[in-house]
Amino acid sequence: MAHPKIGNLAPAFTLLDQDGNKVSLKQFRYKSNVVLYFYPKAMTPGCTVQACGIRDSKAEFEELDTVVLGVSPDPVARLGKFIDKQDLNFTLLSDEDHAIAEKYGVWALKKFMGREYMGIVRSTFIIGKDGRLKHIMAKVKTKSHHDDVIALIRELGL
Repeated sequence: MAHPKIGNLAPAFTLLDQDGNKVSLKQFRYKSNVVLYFYPKAMTPGCTVQACGIRDSKAEFEELDTVVLGVSPDPVARLGKFIDKQDLNFTLLSDEDHAIAEKYGVWALKKFMGREYMGIVRSTFIIGKDGRLKHIMAKVKTKSHHDDVIALIRELGL
């Protein structure tokens, strides 16, 4: 599955957040840049490291007028527990049917310990205030993700 093209409008979506509220990409248009990051599963080691880095960088994202949205196939209840357990200060979205992950080209065949299965390929999309896709990070390092994204937003001049 292919990623959307840089320069095009980012694929629209409306998903439920950790509290069961609807969140749409269009609500941020002309207000904030959006970092849309896809991660495999809440409360797993790599995903926790990645989320805590974002949590600890909230002030820097706010300075850059940027909202962070994390997307996983987890149910709403699990996202709420993840937020509470790690004291996360940004929005997590539930994509249980992986329809949005498919739109963004991050639902793919994965291999782990000799087993093949379909799942989220950890990826990040940077979307400008105009709603257009500015950058795709297909290779993400969980430990430095937050710093890498902040550097990219600055580099892109958003």
